Amino acid sequence: MMKRVVSISLGSSKRNHQAIETIAGQTFCIERIGTDGNKLKAIEIIKEMDGKVDAFGLGGTDLYIYAGNKRYTFRESVQIASAAQYTPIVDGSGLKNTLERRVVKHLELNQGIQFKNRSVLVVCAVDRFGLAEALVEADSNIVFGDLMFGLGIDFPIRSLSGLARLARIIAPVVTKLPISWFYPTGKQQTMIKPRFTEYFEAADIIAGDFHFIRRNMPYRLTDKIIITNTVTKEDQELLRERGVATLVTSTPDMGGRSFGTNTIEAILVAVSGKKPEQLTAQDYGILLDQIGIEPRITNLAR
Repeated sequence: MMKRVVSISLGSSKRNHQAIETIAGQTFCIERIGTDGNKLKAIEIIKEMDGKVDAFGLGGTDLYIYAGNKRYTFRESVQIASAAQYTPIVDGSGLKNTLERRVVKHLELNQGIQFKNRSVLVVCAVDRFGLAEALVEADSNIVFGDLMFGLGIDFPIRSLSGLARLARIIAPVVTKLPISWFYPTGKQQTMIKPRFTEYFEAADIIAGDFHFIRRNMPYRLTDKIIITNTVTKEDQELLRERGVATLVTSTPDMGGRSFGTNTIEAILVAVSGKKPEQLTAQDYGILLDQIGIEPRITNLAR
């Protein structure tokens, strides 16, 4: 019997996608449905599909963000996720700490990409804390852009301890606000307004959520390496036009594009047959090895 995984996203419906894939010997129908920033529509769709699909992904928002050993919960996202009473729903955060940590090692060992002493801009580290930690462990010269690209404040953060201190102050407030105040949702995901260009220009490698990158990137990204998540064919062409040398997505190609980590986590939950809260980081690692998920690396240089 075909399994069905559906990502319900607050993002643009123009990025909707469906693919049929064979994973761990099972056939999956994988779908992404955007609600153009409409929270009530997302809740309605989840209620309609609840119990009829194998797992939900929650996209265009986070249930949780991390800094140090602390986890912070978004109130608005919990309201959406609670619409699922029977089908498990995940936002990708359980997988990010496993999958995205592995990306850095994979690039070093298999692609010869060196991070030591390279200038790296992580557009939002609390959203991808595993990736941020892996880049620090690889001895990168790092800038975390959480305040810049989340709140519009020109204040680069240069250490994990500094990020954790800031999160203790700001996260309890930010997680009670509407997601759209600081994260691109709906039509905002198709708009580009360059900000803090000097940090993009100074970086050899730009990493993090693609919507933060796309929304804020300058007109030229010559010879940059981008490490990110969900991209479409149109996104690839946009990055190629702007001069990006290499595009790395933490998730593989499925039907001509990559899905978000929320979708991949939902697939792993469906494969495991367990509830998300029963899966550990080690479990996710075993499942990733079993399925053979590796980052997608695309040379965009003409």
